[in-house]
Amino acid sequence: MKKKIAILGSTGSIGESALQLISNNNFEIVLLTAKKNYKKILKQAKIFNVKNLIITDFKYYQKSLLMNKNKQIKIYNTFDDFNKIIKKRLDYVMSSISGIDGLKPTFDIIKHTKKIAIANKESIICAWPILLNELNKNKTKFIPVDSEHFSIWSEIKNINPKKINKVYLTASGGPLLNQKIKSFKNINLKNVLNHPNWKMGKKISVDSATMMNKCFEIIEAKNIFDLNYNKLDFIIHPLSYIHAIIVYNNGISKIIAHDTTMKIPIFNTIYPNNEIYTKLKNINFYKLNKLNFMTIKKSRFPIISFLKIMPKKFSLFETVVVSINDAIVNKFLLNKIKFADISKLFLNLIDRKEFKKYKKNLPTNIDQIIDLNNSIFNTVSNLIDAKKIK
Repeated sequence: MKKKIAILGSTGSIGESALQLISNNNFEIVLLTAKKNYKKILKQAKIFNVKNLIITDFKYYQKSLLMNKNKQIKIYNTFDDFNKIIKKRLDYVMSSISGIDGLKPTFDIIKHTKKIAIANKESIICAWPILLNELNKNKTKFIPVDSEHFSIWSEIKNINPKKINKVYLTASGGPLLNQKIKSFKNINLKNVLNHPNWKMGKKISVDSATMMNKCFEIIEAKNIFDLNYNKLDFIIHPLSYIHAIIVYNNGISKIIAHDTTMKIPIFNTIYPNNEIYTKLKNINFYKLNKLNFMTIKKSRFPIISFLKIMPKKFSLFETVVVSINDAIVNKFLLNKIKFADISKLFLNLIDRKEFKKYKKNLPTNIDQIIDLNNSIFNTVSNLIDAKKIK
C-alpha cells in the first residue's frame, strides 16, 4: 500500500528537494501547498497526480482556478481546509513553509499525520512547548530537517542528554567571511546573497551573513534536544562538510559529515529504513583534510552576543527575537538600511524594556505568538522608518 504524504511549501527549495526524492510507486501525495507560485504547483500536481492543492494568496488562488484545466484537482485557499482534504491520517508530512506563516499550518497538521519533518525554524523557536504537547497528544513522530539538527538528532535521539558534554553546530561563515570588516558599510544586497555553499532564499541568506541563522539554530537545538545553552556552541567550518560535533562525557567525540546538500537529511526523513541514497558518494577525504575550523569572532559577527541574554526557560522572548530580526532584515532587503546597520539595530532593540519584559511570559497558544510577531514587526518597522533608533 502506498504511503500517503503531504508537503507544505512544495514550491520552495526544501519542498522541491522532497519531491525529487519521492517515487510515485511508493507514495501517494495527498496535498501540496504554496503561497503564490501557482504555475509551479499546478505543474507539480500534474507530474505527481496530486488531487488537492492549497494556494494561500487569494490573488494567485484565483489565477490558479482559471489556469486549472484538470477538474479532478481541487484547489483551496486556506489551511482551514485540512479537515476537508485529509480523510485518513497521513504517513508523512514535510513542513517547509518559510517564516512565521508556517507556524499555524505546522501545528494544525500534526493531528493529521503519523510523522512530521519540520524545516520551519519559527515553529521550533517560537512555539516548541506547544508543538511538543501536540506531538505527544497525537503520538506524532517528529524529525528535524535542518542538516545540523538532523545530524544531531540521528546521533543522540536515544541518548540521555546528561551524557552529553557539548554539541557544536557548524557554520559556513556565509558570503562575507573573508571580507574586511571595514568594508561592511559598503556591502550591497548582491554581495550578501552570494552564499558560497548553499542555495537559499534572500531572507535566510542575510541571516547567514550576520550569523543570525546560526543563532536561531542554537535556540532550536536547545528546544529540540532539551539542552542548556552552556552545552551548545557553534564553530565556523567554511566547507560545510561537517554538520555537527557531539562531545560525550566519557571522552568520546563524534563528527557527523555529509555532502553539502539538503537532500541527504530530507531523504532520511522520508526513507527511515536504511534505503540506499541513490547519489551516495564516497567519503570526501580532500575535505576532511581541509576542515579549517575557526572560532566565531564577535568583531565580525556582533549579533551573536545576544545569546548571552536569552532566558534559560522558554518564553515569548523567542518570538520577540524572531520578529525584531524579521523587521530589520526586511528593511535591508528594501534597501532602507545598510548591512552594517542590521546587527547594531538588533542589539539596540533587543535590550529595550518594552521587549525584555516578554522573558517572563510563557506562550499559551499559536494565535498569541502570531499576533505578537505581527505587532512587534510593525512596531520595529515604524521605529526604523521614523529613525528613532540608531
